[in-house]
Amino acid sequence: MPSHPSRSTVFNPLECRPDSYKGWYQQGNTLWQQGKYNDALLSYERALEYYPGDYWAWYKRGITLEHLGRYRDAAESYDNACQIQPENYWAWYDQGCVYLNEIDDFAQAIPCFQRALDYLPKDYWATYRLGESYRLSGQYEAAIASFRQTLTIRQDDFWSWYRQADCFRRWGHYAEALQCYKKSLEIRPNDYWAWFRQGELWQQIYRYGRAIACYHRALDVEVDDDYSWYEIALCQVLQKNYSDAVYALGKVLEWYPGTYLSLIEGEPAFVDLQPLPSYQALLQAARQTAMEPVFD
Repeated sequence: MPSHPSRSTVFNPLECRPDSYKGWYQQGNTLWQQGKYNDALLSYERALEYYPGDYWAWYKRGITLEHLGRYRDAAESYDNACQIQPENYWAWYDQGCVYLNEIDDFAQAIPCFQRALDYLPKDYWATYRLGESYRLSGQYEAAIASFRQTLTIRQDDFWSWYRQADCFRRWGHYAEALQCYKKSLEIRPNDYWAWFRQGELWQQIYRYGRAIACYHRALDVEVDDDYSWYEIALCQVLQKNYSDAVYALGKVLEWYPGTYLSLIEGEPAFVDLQPLPSYQALLQAARQTAMEPVFD
């Protein structure tokens, strides 16, 4: 239900026209453009008192509530607009975006984007966000179908390939995931996450050399990336390349000794490094660094 105006709010322009829907609605638009969202909200609500079946007042109220961070109220306002004009794309789409991006209610987002696509079936953003809603709710097959549909609209869309890869990876279809990450990198060759995720996949199927190559490509993009160096160390030790593993751990401990020291000492894969003096010296130096006081 619309909220009641606070006593401190002054509606100067329209006190002489209290029965004018049009006046309240136009004032709401003016106040919204000025960034006065609370007053704009109250103006739209006064307009709705006179014309409760108006699509645009409910829709603009929803937009205003979004700006105020009142996301569930915004979704309800968009839903009221949808009930009045169920064939209107925007209220369905914006309602879906609120559920997807702000409330994390992916099950509610899905039918909103589906209804939006009933009226604009070739809309890239509604199709992509439908795919995202499926992906985040764990419906990977449906998500992949949506992302494939977006590729019929934008053939070289990085995100459609990348999110397909994420779905295949989560679904356990590693070969298909690798192919999709490869396609995404053809479009955006210096994307850190596409290289890193590809490295993770090669590592999971025990192709450590390929994994290391991908992590190094990720490091070409983010030179101080501790995640990649740590995974390189794991891959190297599993290949019994002990000196290379120690070198990679040295990079990690140089930057974040307090974060990684206990993780490294508790990792079973690094047990084989214990006889190496270089490894023991590295750990000892990291322990000392981690104990030193930090001054701002």
